[in-house]
Amino acid sequence: MPRLVVATGNPGKLAELQAYLNDTGWELALKPPELEIEETGTTFLENARLKASQIALATGEWAIADDSGLAVTALNGAPGLYSARYGATDAERINRVLTGLAGQGDRSAHFICALVVVRPDGTVAAEAEGICPGEITEEPRGQNGFGYDPIFGVPELGCTYAEMSAAQKHDLSHRGRAIALLKPQLAALG
Repeated sequence: MPRLVVATGNPGKLAELQAYLNDTGWELALKPPELEIEETGTTFLENARLKASQIALATGEWAIADDSGLAVTALNGAPGLYSARYGATDAERINRVLTGLAGQGDRSAHFICALVVVRPDGTVAAEAEGICPGEITEEPRGQNGFGYDPIFGVPELGCTYAEMSAAQKHDLSHRGRAIALLKPQLAALG
């Protein structure tokens, strides 16, 4: 079974990716904890390429990386690449978005996920980008998920990510959409 080193030290993210890729025949493993990659790209795809290629070169194995975030139209695309650093906690990040949208009529937003698979020599073997359009709710709703999930509403379902079941989010989310595009490429590589 081929192995992919995931450019994360987060076991939760590893488990989530493994659940998406269970039927592909690829086994996933966490990156060595001492490898830290600075995200210096100007797009989610650039950051994912950077992380995957550096992990592949450092380990001599196939690697996969993702970079994702929330882009709010009325905030000129913020938090964007800085989604994880838009505050110290999820509550602070959510509050900053809601405060920034106070009095705004346009609450449109989208989540983006870029995924990149790199060969052991550091060259890109596959990549995909998934986007889920939505809108920012007036206040947090739901108990599931993490991050911005309680304020990211998906109009087609009439609920936030945090109100969705895990299966709904798995299929509809930006990560789910990116994985759906990546899977055929992985099958060709495996």
